[in-house]
Amino acid sequence: MNFHILTLFPEMVLGGLNTSVIGRAAANGLLSIEAVNIRDYAYNKHQSVDDYPYGGGAGMLMQAEPVYLAYEAVAERIRAGKASEEGNALRVVYLSPQGETFCQGMAEELAREEDLVLLCGHYEGVDERVLEEIVTDYVSIGDYVVTGGELPAMVMVDAISRLVPGVLHNEASAESESFHDNLLEYPQYSRPEEWHGKRVPQVLLSGHHANIEKWRREQSILRTRERRPDLLKKSGLTEKEKAWLEENWPRTRDGQMEK
Repeated sequence: MNFHILTLFPEMVLGGLNTSVIGRAAANGLLSIEAVNIRDYAYNKHQSVDDYPYGGGAGMLMQAEPVYLAYEAVAERIRAGKASEEGNALRVVYLSPQGETFCQGMAEELAREEDLVLLCGHYEGVDERVLEEIVTDYVSIGDYVVTGGELPAMVMVDAISRLVPGVLHNEASAESESFHDNLLEYPQYSRPEEWHGKRVPQVLLSGHHANIEKWRREQSILRTRERRPDLLKKSGLTEKEKAWLEENWPRTRDGQMEK
């Protein structure tokens, strides 16, 4: 999979992504990550890419032309590499607090793309006209505002990359992590068997794989009910599991979880 990140701060993006699991995957050719400096496409000698917004207001706005030229340079290279393919629209994501909230399902969908362009805004945003021209998806990583789109872009690249075949050494890992089937991941334990008076659950020491999987599924359901009950509405619980949850979920008289 190929990520093309349009940014004013390429060093920030590459510095964060060329490490750990994602960096190794890129080094092994499973991913490619390029950070395209929008300033390189500025049409003035000072390489400025911002100006005051029409109508007044605080801050500066990224201009349309440098963003568009940076996008076109990437799109032309992608098109040149797919000369025989027609009709494949290029996905361009603009990182914005006004976008749809990023989630695991979106990561799974985007992981099926061969090329993904991520546009990082800065200052007070980007001229609306170029967004209308090139953007296919508006995405937010949460209901808060950060300085620019670089950190959200890095979050998206990390989450999507983990779903690309071969990136994780243990392919089953992505299937059992939090948000798979809209359930949080079950609690996990390592050596020693006892630490600070707390023991590893006996079922995990039994070697009985069916019982272990059953326990893990139950713990995922309970943890989701405790920490993210909103996810349960979208999870694939069976009627039997729903009945089990009702029976085993600890409650007080006011309906709150017992501590």
